Amino acid sequence: MSVHTRWWWVRHAPVLGVDGVIYGANDVECDVSNAAHFQSLAETLPKDAFWVTSHLTRAKKTARAIAEAGLKIPDPKIEEHLGEQNFGDWQGLSWDQMRETDAEAYDAFWSDPTGNHPPGGESFVDLIDRTGAVIERLTTEHRGRDIVVVAHGGTIRAALSVALDLDPVQGMAIQFDTLSVSILEHVEDGLLRGAGGVWRVVGVNRLVG
Repeated sequence: MSVHTRWWWVRHAPVLGVDGVIYGANDVECDVSNAAHFQSLAETLPKDAFWVTSHLTRAKKTARAIAEAGLKIPDPKIEEHLGEQNFGDWQGLSWDQMRETDAEAYDAFWSDPTGNHPPGGESFVDLIDRTGAVIERLTTEHRGRDIVVVAHGGTIRAALSVALDLDPVQGMAIQFDTLSVSILEHVEDGLLRGAGGVWRVVGVNRLVG
């Protein structure tokens, strides 16, 4: 009989004070004041799941708000490699400011925006690689369970890229709203892919509440 391991990916709550800039891996604050939305998440997400967050405050704070809304959860495991893409020297800048800072580096980046690195940062391909390694490890360690991850838009794009074996350009094109839920299911069926099975997409960017 096939073993199903279901991943529930939750994007963190809306961020504060970063309008118009790329905050990436910066540790910015988030707004968890929407009690009704968190209650809906608490009612939607599975009980008795294994919980994971990135190391960033907005992910940990969102998980805590879901628990406070009525879902009893264990202390989440912190996985730094599920953090948002690091934009290096460009974090905290607008796109116009990036170009003003170093037009040559800016133009070079846009020649391949998924494969190239921002100055001092990492590429989207790097994000896919580190996210995929965590997914494979935890799928094996928590085989057959529900796994809830509170993470970031870029991380969830990377997860979907891994599950569907997308070209990075295709993966980058997918948008995820804050506090949305996306569900990916790993099914062991004898086809040697990923952690010994295949992936199927149950839902993407679902808004609850």
